[in-house]
Amino acid sequence: MSYQALYRVWRPKQLNDVVGQEHITKTIKNALIQEKLSHAYLFTGPRGTGKTSAAKIMAKAVNCHQAPIAEPCNECMACLGISDGSIVDVIEIDAASNNGVDEIRDIRDKVKFAPSSGIRYKVYIIDEVHMLSTGAFNALLKTLEEPPKHVIFILATTEPHKIPLTIISRCQRFDFKRITGQAMINRMEFILSHYETKVANEALAMISRVSEGGMRDALSLLDQAISYSDDEVGLEDILTITGAVSQGLLMEVAEALLESDVVKALKAVDQLILAGKDPTRFIEDFIFFYRDMLLYKTAPGLNDALERVAVDDDFTNISNNTPTKWIYQTIEILNEILQDMKWSSHPKIFIEVAIVKICNHKAEVANESNEAYESLLKKVQLLEQKLANIGSIPIQDQSTVVETPKKNQGQFNFKSGKSGISSGQIKEMLRQASKPDLQRLTSNWGQVMDTVKKQSVPAHAWLSDSKPVAASKSTILLAFQNEMHRDMVDTKFRLLVEQVILEVFREQYNILTLLNNQWENVKDDFVREQRGESNAAHEGDPIVEEALKLVGSDLIEIIE
Repeated sequence: MSYQALYRVWRPKQLNDVVGQEHITKTIKNALIQEKLSHAYLFTGPRGTGKTSAAKIMAKAVNCHQAPIAEPCNECMACLGISDGSIVDVIEIDAASNNGVDEIRDIRDKVKFAPSSGIRYKVYIIDEVHMLSTGAFNALLKTLEEPPKHVIFILATTEPHKIPLTIISRCQRFDFKRITGQAMINRMEFILSHYETKVANEALAMISRVSEGGMRDALSLLDQAISYSDDEVGLEDILTITGAVSQGLLMEVAEALLESDVVKALKAVDQLILAGKDPTRFIEDFIFFYRDMLLYKTAPGLNDALERVAVDDDFTNISNNTPTKWIYQTIEILNEILQDMKWSSHPKIFIEVAIVKICNHKAEVANESNEAYESLLKKVQLLEQKLANIGSIPIQDQSTVVETPKKNQGQFNFKSGKSGISSGQIKEMLRQASKPDLQRLTSNWGQVMDTVKKQSVPAHAWLSDSKPVAASKSTILLAFQNEMHRDMVDTKFRLLVEQVILEVFREQYNILTLLNNQWENVKDDFVREQRGESNAAHEGDPIVEEALKLVGSDLIEIIE
């Protein structure tokens, strides 16, 4: 007898053999025993999860000579005839190649005839039913609604969203789910127990991960690996035939990225390309690697949900040292690169760009964090000095603090990048602002953001933290949630944003920036002044009042 692939030899013959679908097999068994059979079933789910196998098992069970029975005996003439295809009243149709109206009309004309093979039910199994044309679905509707008592329809599909609701509503639906990794490993170990071939546990684990929940895919890869290897099937054999990347190499690149070591990361990629690995597959594996790391850090008890990694000491260490926010940003960058790679004939270049981008991004974040820390430290040191010298002439640092006039303590200074914008400037702008100007600005702000994104994605990311809160004929006031975002727009992207605003509105605008809490303070202050009320926000404590005179708004932020 000619050789048969493993997935054909070990195709389930009973419902108990359908791996990982106990929620379905239990329901079908109870229906078979109680003879509560529907006239039409819809089996949906990913490829290789047992839909067609379950349909054929069900066809045998309803026609088994021992029926009603939960499992077919696989020994009577009916079971054997259905298994080898000699019984013509169990018809398996591939809708991908028989998707026209004429084929379905032929079925409709023949369902009226009783089975001629000595069995109880005529069973139609229509695989990939979503491929039927609109006319074919319409031809099937009436038959599905009122079929003869001796007919059962079993429809199988991987894409149920393409099936008309009028068809779905006439069927009893069962959703097959992806098979878990451990369930696939157990099934492969059971199959291998009937052979002399040795397969390493790491190889079985990798097969289950690469198969993505499909038992047929897993057995096909196992079959291929057995043919490829000389003796025992090892992890390297599976990596070679699938093009997947080992966890060790993923760890090496991840460590290099965490250390911002571009050279080390690029050498690892060169090693990957020379080994014949698929660059696209590498990025996919790397995305899943960080996805598993994110789950491991945020939900340590869900190790069964990890799809690409085995939790060991090395993985635990790098997970603990990798910030969660950095994982989000890295996944986003890798996903963007993956989309670009699909249209390129030189995918390696995109991998190298991704590595450099991730390393540089980490360095930028680190620099920004250091600058923010140093700035805060200077403020605290200056504040301590001021408080220690209240009553004497303080030493002023004009780069950090602008001393406000004693006659108007409401005129405190807003720190904005390396420059200062006083509340007086903001209030002067508000006197010239109008509601129509702001409405005109906000109604077109989406276009401004889109144009900024086209010219600079980083600029769009920093600017997205802001919103326009006031506008005059020549000035726009932007309020930010985060001080770092405000400072980045002020110092690096101000000219770009003002140029984009000029392009969109055909008018020149200046940008003023401040934080949301500062905006609320100055807005309330402005309203009180307009109403002729005195600003008594910080009256009461003489020490606080004296300190406010000395150090301005920086002290306000720290005290409040």
